Amino acid sequence: MKSLKKLRLIYKLIGVVVLLIITGILAVYLLAYLMGPPSLNNQSPAVFYDREGNEIEDTFGDSYEWVPLENIDDSAVQASLVIEDNRFFDHHGLDYFRIAKSLWNNFISGSLKEGASTITQQYARNLYLSAEKTWSRKLQEAFYAIRLEMFYSKEEILEGYMNTIYYGHGAHGIEAASNYFFGKPAHQLTLAEASMLAGIPKGPTYYSPLNNLENATDRQQLILHRMLDNEMITETEYEEAINEELAYQQQAPAEEEASYFKDEALKEAARILEKDVEEIKLGGYQLHTTLNSDYQQEMEEAAAQTIKEGSDLQVAGISIVPQTGAITAMIGGTNYKESSYNRAMDAKRMPGSTFKPILYYAALENGYTASTTLTSEATTFELADGSAYQPSNFNGYYADAPITLAEAIALSDNIYAVKTALYVGGERFIETAEKFGIESDLNNVPSLALGTSAVSVIELTNAYARLANGGEAVTPYLIEEITDADGKTLYSHSPEESEPVLDEKKAFILTQLLTGMFDETLNSYTSVTGASLQNKLSDIYAGKSGTTDFDSWMIGYSPVISTGIWVGYDDHREMTNVAEAAFSKEIWANYMENIDEDGKNVFPMPSGIVGLPIDPVSGLRADTSCEKSRIMFYEKGTEPLGYCHNGNVDQRDDVIEDTGILERWFDLLF
Repeated sequence: MKSLKKLRLIYKLIGVVVLLIITGILAVYLLAYLMGPPSLNNQSPAVFYDREGNEIEDTFGDSYEWVPLENIDDSAVQASLVIEDNRFFDHHGLDYFRIAKSLWNNFISGSLKEGASTITQQYARNLYLSAEKTWSRKLQEAFYAIRLEMFYSKEEILEGYMNTIYYGHGAHGIEAASNYFFGKPAHQLTLAEASMLAGIPKGPTYYSPLNNLENATDRQQLILHRMLDNEMITETEYEEAINEELAYQQQAPAEEEASYFKDEALKEAARILEKDVEEIKLGGYQLHTTLNSDYQQEMEEAAAQTIKEGSDLQVAGISIVPQTGAITAMIGGTNYKESSYNRAMDAKRMPGSTFKPILYYAALENGYTASTTLTSEATTFELADGSAYQPSNFNGYYADAPITLAEAIALSDNIYAVKTALYVGGERFIETAEKFGIESDLNNVPSLALGTSAVSVIELTNAYARLANGGEAVTPYLIEEITDADGKTLYSHSPEESEPVLDEKKAFILTQLLTGMFDETLNSYTSVTGASLQNKLSDIYAGKSGTTDFDSWMIGYSPVISTGIWVGYDDHREMTNVAEAAFSKEIWANYMENIDEDGKNVFPMPSGIVGLPIDPVSGLRADTSCEKSRIMFYEKGTEPLGYCHNGNVDQRDDVIEDTGILERWFDLLF
């Protein structure tokens, strides 16, 4: 009797569970119906335009070509159906029989190898979801599949699938794949060619005949066997296809153009429209960007000319318009096909001496001028916590005498920098970095002056842009406008109101000091760090190079563009080759010269600034008796009054307070 009651209870529980499952399924279908048809606008690729309105060529290897179902050879469609979803016309998005079978087979084998995704589910994933393997994604995929089947015909779904499935080598859709592998449109495919292509989507790397012919052939034969078993082809057609020798006419992919830039533009557009990147990528959107195609080409060519093909060295570069924040050019690595990781945006590396201008701006805020002198000599610093810190200059060279701030910047003297950092104080230094837009975590240690906290290329390039524009904070951006497939404007960039974050006069003075790295008038116990670029540059630029054991940096600017270049190894391998450490400077110089349009850079001088000839060694005013001189700039009232030959104070009749000095200085230098 008790056993009978238990049995009845079990039956009741099973009934309740079944009822709940049925109710849940009905609820899902009701919700799918109430939500209506999902948009199929996502079936065409986004189109990118540069700032001039010219379409940007497709990213290297990415090809999207949509063709109607009737323009696809029947054998290609049948081969895809037989291997991917043989019951496509018998289910309504989810193949419950296949799901049950795969669950049982996985249980028996003790693995999760066998899947049960239908063509509808795969199409849903192509349209709306990423390829991540999570339960959440699978559930979303199933729900989208139900909605697709509820509101669209089998033919519409099949056409969409055949045009969005990925065949490797950048080919999306059967038309692109047919052209890539065989140099012909999809309606001209033979049975052998069609069955070979149908096998690729399961694993584009593993089953591509260009990567692994044996694996690809085995899968092709499996497909042909199934087509024969399902009476899709005759025995004769099967034999002919098995024995046909395929000739691959791998079409050369389009040249890479702005691949890293376009990836970042997609991400920005996704953030703006609050959508997934894949939705933007295949959503038919038109993305009008900030890209200057000429700048982009010059940056790519400068990198390619400097770093030999096949080298493990990587490069990252970015250009920003200081006045607006518009990103006009970007490279994130040496070869996008081999690595799409964007080192300009996502990597953080130690900037070395390129971080010093931030320190020296803080110094200018705290009483320094271009003439401030500190002794450059081998020094051991005793820190407040009782520890000792002993930095060194490059190659162990020191002046063993006082040097000016102008020299310290041009020669990249580390002792001067650390002394300044201790004077300014760590907290004040970090606060100044925040004014420059640095968001990365910075270590409050004296070595921060030498760039020992990692930052990104875009961060530091944007920091220099604030010097170039006179101290205004702007946000880097890539998207000017977004329209949908119907041409409706969804977003238009509104110029932000710039916020002054740096003192205009101090920004100008630091800019002039940063031109010193290219001026051999400042040669002292060693050469200025930009001496090797002197013959490459025909204009005035401000900049700073930086080198660690693992990184080579060059960041600099003209009045209209700020550019940062980084070179190094992904695995933080030491750059033992001296030439490699100079690559960033070479790339930067070649690029900046090639995009220089007016040929005469003039940084606008704010009021309250005076410029006069200065002896760079003593920091005092220079006259004809001084060995050498350079025009330096000061806030009124802070300029030196004594002369280099005797320190006497005379009338300041040679102080220049107009921008004409820049014209005369240009003539003097070049």
